Amino acid sequence: MRKEMDRMAQELQKSKEPAAGRGTIEGGQAPAEKNPTRITAEPGKQEMVVVREFDAPRDLVFRAHTDPELYKRWIGPRGFTTTIEAFDSRSGGTWRYIQRDQEGNEYGFHGVNHDVTPPERIIQTFEYEGLPESGHVILEEAKFEELPGNRTRFTGRSVFLSVEDRDGMMGSDMEEGMKDSYSRLDELLERLQK
Repeated sequence: MRKEMDRMAQELQKSKEPAAGRGTIEGGQAPAEKNPTRITAEPGKQEMVVVREFDAPRDLVFRAHTDPELYKRWIGPRGFTTTIEAFDSRSGGTWRYIQRDQEGNEYGFHGVNHDVTPPERIIQTFEYEGLPESGHVILEEAKFEELPGNRTRFTGRSVFLSVEDRDGMMGSDMEEGMKDSYSRLDELLERLQK
């Protein structure tokens, strides 16, 4: 898994767009992350926890995770395009999307929604298709907590099949890609609230 994740990380770094999480604004300056993304991965454990707050109501943040037209506008690093092939946002529904970098390399991802409880929770599987062998499935739980001031706290918990799989993901530039995705989601949520 590590080798394939390293290849994707190299493609991210070669992108003509700024590195994930560090998109540019006018004048070439990198914007600060609007709300910090906290990623916790304790050594020797198969789990990773992500906590991120958004300046938008819970229903809207949830919708951005379950509406394919919105989802494709923010998922993935800048400079990549996302094509949704399946996106059935209900319990038992499947999803699949492909991301393409500027050189035309494709990265496929798919999974199954095990529980979709609007606007509170999504439990799904996640699998990156670019690995030499299939079966490196991740079980993910996403919780959406309503906060004062029309804000939302997202907590994502991912459980990997092995510590090696988790460490491979952590060493792959995943953190920067995730921060960039969430920065893009901030921008989308801001536009949707105007």
